[in-house]
Amino acid sequence: MARYNGPKTKISRIFGEPILGNGKWLGKNSNPPGQHGAARKRKTLGEYALQLKEKQKAKYTYGVLEKQFRNTFEEANRWKGVTGENLIKLLEARLDNTVFRMGIAPSRPAARQLVSHKHVTVNGEVVNIPSYTLKPGDIVALKEKAQGNSSLTSQIRGRNPKFTWLDWNDTEKRGTFITYPERESVPENIKEQLIVELYSK
Repeated sequence: MARYNGPKTKISRIFGEPILGNGKWLGKNSNPPGQHGAARKRKTLGEYALQLKEKQKAKYTYGVLEKQFRNTFEEANRWKGVTGENLIKLLEARLDNTVFRMGIAPSRPAARQLVSHKHVTVNGEVVNIPSYTLKPGDIVALKEKAQGNSSLTSQIRGRNPKFTWLDWNDTEKRGTFITYPERESVPENIKEQLIVELYSK
């Protein structure tokens, strides 16, 4: 499975946000990467550059490569409603993202690995596809064997109460994807309208 394995802090510095990892080095060096650092004269970004940057930010945030991201956008475009909001809903409905949101894994890459290694079930069936799209009512749980693995269960921190579209039962180590989230409930700083404009060219 292809994914980004490069330096995370460099990506965070490009966007000026801790979109990968905790961004603890941003305060020390928040300049964009490149020779000469802050002394380098940088042009004001044009319309296309801003749109492209926003798409790249969304891709890195959710750990999706170009072809998969494009397919997700096209699916969002087929749905009724606002395409940009539909895109965020579909990205949030990914299995790896939901495992992360439920607090089963500390990060999206860790959640992706958990899913790929067949530790997660959906409606009682093992699913090892991180991009699997959940539907409202789907039940996500740790496989019974995984529940006996202390190294996995020790990382569970439980659902953030802000994520009202999810439910989590810590005793049973299972949660429910209740519904697709509304855009204002998703904390990611992504201007999805710029992505729609980019793909509409």
